[in-house]
Amino acid sequence: MKRHRWLLPDGMEELLPEDGWLLERLRRSILDLFDVWGYDLVVPPLVEFLDSLLTGAGEDLELKICKFTDQVTGRTLGVRADMTPQVARIDARYLHRQMVARLCYAGPVLYTHTDEPAGSREPLKIGAELFGDTGPAGDCEIIRLMVEAVQQTGLLQPCLDLGHVDVYRRLVAAAGLTEAQEQTLFSILLRKAKPDLLHFFQKNNLSVSICDWFMVLLGLHGDVTVLARARSELAVAGPEVSRAMDDLESVLQQLTATLPDLSIHIDLAELRGFRYHTGIIYSLYAPQTAALLAQGGRYDGIGKVFGQNRSATGFSADLRKLVRQVSAEKQTHRDCILAPLSADPDLHACIEQLRASGKRVIEVTGAITDADYSLAREHLVLKNGVWVHEVH
Repeated sequence: MKRHRWLLPDGMEELLPEDGWLLERLRRSILDLFDVWGYDLVVPPLVEFLDSLLTGAGEDLELKICKFTDQVTGRTLGVRADMTPQVARIDARYLHRQMVARLCYAGPVLYTHTDEPAGSREPLKIGAELFGDTGPAGDCEIIRLMVEAVQQTGLLQPCLDLGHVDVYRRLVAAAGLTEAQEQTLFSILLRKAKPDLLHFFQKNNLSVSICDWFMVLLGLHGDVTVLARARSELAVAGPEVSRAMDDLESVLQQLTATLPDLSIHIDLAELRGFRYHTGIIYSLYAPQTAALLAQGGRYDGIGKVFGQNRSATGFSADLRKLVRQVSAEKQTHRDCILAPLSADPDLHACIEQLRASGKRVIEVTGAITDADYSLAREHLVLKNGVWVHEVH
């Protein structure tokens, strides 16, 4: 069967000129934002030895990593599916900082498959990581930075979802579930399927009280009153639940003071990235479509396998997804100036001056035609020996 050579593999996409420039301008604006917040840019390699990519927090990514054999060493290489473990390695192995370190990054990752229908297998990730800050203040800083990064699209009122993975972890430990039971339970909670949860506990002959814990957990979502309910209804899980609520309350207090208009939703049954994170987790959504725009959380201890045990919290976003959220105000078409292709030094000096000031100038071979005017309405003409702008 004849194949169309221009077709792309499933999950791959290319951006045409308008969206391509839109994405690049958004990338630059977010990196500039990271810069003024004090975050230093690092550029990890696209390909590494597989065992490095799977070290520490990267272990859960194994099924997503595209693998191949290195023709030089014979070892297995992998194309990164996440950049956070790479940034953690850079912090631990090369920077050797005992104080707080702020790092940021931007670049493509590659998945063997996606977790969502029609999802991209080649996200363009941009994110920031804060190493060495152990308290809720660090989480709050990253959340504020995440909100401002998303606001670069022109979406000024994203919705924040807050959770804490320690609540689920302590309930599982208190329930005494086997590893297989915990994996099944985890998938049920991800779907938030109460009927499946009841069936699971009946099938495994687990106590009604244990079932009630997780039914309560599924209902712990809403406003700040969720935290008081969790303290009361899940006290059986131990003091760790109370400490998790303390952390969330501290973050909420700081966010309310610094971002008073931010819409915040609490969901203690949100387990996205559970095996990756160790504490507070957070996500930003578009208010109308509920599209996920950015997500992150705390992942303490990630640098231990690299020789430096560091607390850490950070977030990432897919620039391709963010481009779809760019407001109409941000999608302005750049003005363009047409100029004849000529050896006239005065014309070249005029063009260089315009380009140096940031203007876009296209040099056109031959006479400027109506087709050329479809690109721009402004052009350079020679009048009285001087090159000047003229609008067609």
